[in-house]
Amino acid sequence: MAEGLSHTLTNEAVPRTEATITVRVIKSFEYRTERSLILHKLNLETTTVGDLKDIVRKTIQTGAGWRPFRNAVLGWYPTLGHGMSSSSSLYLDTLKLYTKAHGAKTTNLIINLDHDEWILEDDTKILADVGLENETEVSFFDRKAYETFRLNPEVRWDTMS
Repeated sequence: MAEGLSHTLTNEAVPRTEATITVRVIKSFEYRTERSLILHKLNLETTTVGDLKDIVRKTIQTGAGWRPFRNAVLGWYPTLGHGMSSSSSLYLDTLKLYTKAHGAKTTNLIINLDHDEWILEDDTKILADVGLENETEVSFFDRKAYETFRLNPEVRWDTMS
């Protein structure tokens, strides 16, 4: 190996108190509508699953460029003329591990459909205790929409009609 290059893996190079993680906020599984939020210097030893959800929701509500996702946080879609009414809801309520640094990635580009045990269901758990480390990617999505997509994981490319 070349002189001066480190043998340390990126997930081990930064302390768990200053990790960088990517949250893939998923609005639509079928249309692959997602936006990534990169969080720097996140303390994985004190931040809980519920805290992470709150951080992401707050960013979506206040951050520039997140307007298309704000209705998901509020839990409703305005009438869009394509079968969705104001009573249609999309709640960002579930986090699931997508991949870790140097780990295998799924073939599905929007979400990892395998490993339901990677769903982070307990909001009181500390992120380090549930396996998050530096350079981890997690998905944040509507659990109901995820379960529907799992039954028929077709990706649509057409426009909504």
